[in-house]
Amino acid sequence: MSWTPPPPPELPLDAHKGTAGRVLLACGSAWMPGAAILAARAAQRAGAGLVRVACRDRELVAIVAPAAPEAVFLRDPLDAVAAGDHHAALVGPGLGLDEVAARIVRQALARADVPLVLDADALTILAADPRLAEDRRAVLVLTPHPGEASRLLGRDVPFDSNGRVEAARAIALRFRAIVCLKGRATVVTDGERTFENDTGNPGMATAGAGDVLAGIAVAYLAQTVTLASVNWTVFDAAARAVWIHGRAGDLAAAALGARALVASDLVEFLAAAQRG
Repeated sequence: MSWTPPPPPELPLDAHKGTAGRVLLACGSAWMPGAAILAARAAQRAGAGLVRVACRDRELVAIVAPAAPEAVFLRDPLDAVAAGDHHAALVGPGLGLDEVAARIVRQALARADVPLVLDADALTILAADPRLAEDRRAVLVLTPHPGEASRLLGRDVPFDSNGRVEAARAIALRFRAIVCLKGRATVVTDGERTFENDTGNPGMATAGAGDVLAGIAVAYLAQTVTLASVNWTVFDAAARAVWIHGRAGDLAAAALGARALVASDLVEFLAAAQRG
């Protein structure tokens, strides 16, 4: 699909933080707090009105709060992902692969009824038991890198463009989800429509870049609920998140050089990426 994904609808003049979208992040752990920081800051910069971080470990609050002071922190991810008044949720970055993490992923898939982004560790947990996604109520967006995609698919993901598109479509159909298969020319597909992204650069091959994408995606998905429109669908939101993520990377690389680029630079260039 040769197409530039549309931006989110403009906020009305009487907008409040609920109109901009309340998002829930079940991200990070005591040993991987950076994932929660990057996802929270990206969601904030992508326009979420309120970002709540459900912390599986007490240490997260002390670490994440100074980096994302506007965020609100919740104690129990198991309750948070299944209840509350959020408009979209993100589960997985930095969450871990232990039983606590698995319970959070299972609870989100079993009970969430708002758009749900699964990334990183949540994808590994889902790949180990694909049945978890069978009866969920949520619209599902999966954001795998090629290794995670291979686990979801049960076979290697090719490197060529046609092979990547076919693999992404197969995952989308298997899980009834929108899939963002990351890498060069990230593929976004629901199994029928397909968008191959044309922004981004090799400098974005750096730890944490996927956490930033997930944060952008959950913010945009929340606005498919609060600013619902036939011209702003879940597919549009996922594709726009990928496009903006790459554009922020291109602006960062132009300013800093691709070799020096780190994931937090993507957050810093999000404002400029969304203005253009």
